[in-house]
Parts: sequence; structure tokens; C-alpha cells
Amino acid sequence: ELIASRLPVTMTLGAFSMAFALMIAIPLGVFAAIRPNTWIDRFSLSLAVFGQALPNFWFSLVLIYVLAVMFPILPVSGTKGWEYFVMPVIVLGTNAMPALMRLTRTGMLDVLSSDYIRTAWAKGLKPHKVLFKHALRNAIIPVVSVAAVQFAYMLGGSIVIETVFALHGIGNLAYQSILRADIPTMQAVILLFSS
Repeated sequence: ELIASRLPVTMTLGAFSMAFALMIAIPLGVFAAIRPNTWIDRFSLSLAVFGQALPNFWFSLVLIYVLAVMFPILPVSGTKGWEYFVMPVIVLGTNAMPALMRLTRTGMLDVLSSDYIRTAWAKGLKPHKVLFKHALRNAIIPVVSVAAVQFAYMLGGSIVIETVFALHGIGNLAYQSILRADIPTMQAVILLFSS
């Protein structure tokens, strides 16, 4: 009952975080591949390194300070509405975005140098049709499989985020169980996260 009552919060957080990561990573990866070795490419790769190196708990505290203390735009804790998920989604999505962006960029670079793309350009197809209908469709296949792995990692790695933002999800349940030495609940949560 404890897990069933808290699972929707964690699943909502994971789904929105993955959507946020994909909305940032795929366009950045595509633009970086279209214009390699330009400022767009360097900016995208720098953003990927920044997102990979940023600790979740520190980034969470910075967002709380900026968006809730300095400029009181968003609430810090709770799950009453969508605005309570904005900061946690940004933190978790920023963590997943670098791998997806680099994979999109690499896949697009490989696909753009293939023969069927050169044939599509030679036929005189419009650039958006070549890039999105032919190139991105084939380059996105490995991104989908990595996104599934990243989603599972997000659900397991949400313990810190749910604790910092006081979201009542499975991650927070795991943290509370550890503090109370509640072994059966900890075992159930670990079994759920590892499956």
C-alpha cells in the first residue's frame, strides 16, 4: 500500500524529466550535427559536459535558492500541482540530457554521411524533409533504447531529488525507511528499483 500510494509521484517525475531531457537533447544534437565544429556544436558539447558533471543535490539547492528564495516563482516542496514538479524535473532532466544529446549528435553525423542521404539531397528534397524524415528517423533508434535505460536510472536515482524537494514518492519512502531502519519497506523498494 505504501509503494502503490507513492508510485504515481515517482512515475510522474520520471516521465516529465525524460520528456524535458528529450526536448532539449534531440534538437541540440541535431543542430550540433548539422553544423559540426561551429559555436552551436561547441555550445551543445559544453552543455553536455556541464550537465554530466553537475551534482544533483547541489543543482537542486541552487535552483531552490534562485527560483524560490531570490525570485519566489516556484514552490519548493509538495505535490499539489504541476508547479511543484518544475524544479525536480529540471534537475533530473539535466542529468539525463548529456548522454541523449551526444548520442543524437553522433547518430546524426553517421546518418548524414550515408549514401541515401546524399541521394535525397541530389533528388532536390527540401532540407527539413531530408533532415527530419530521412536522417533523424534512422538516427533516433539508439536514442530510444538509451532513453529507456535513462528512465530506469531516473526512477532509481530520484531518492536524492525527492528528498531535497520533499516529494512524497518512492525515493522519499526509501529515504524515510533508511532513517527508521524499516527493513521490510527498504527491501520492497530496493526490489522494485532493481527490477
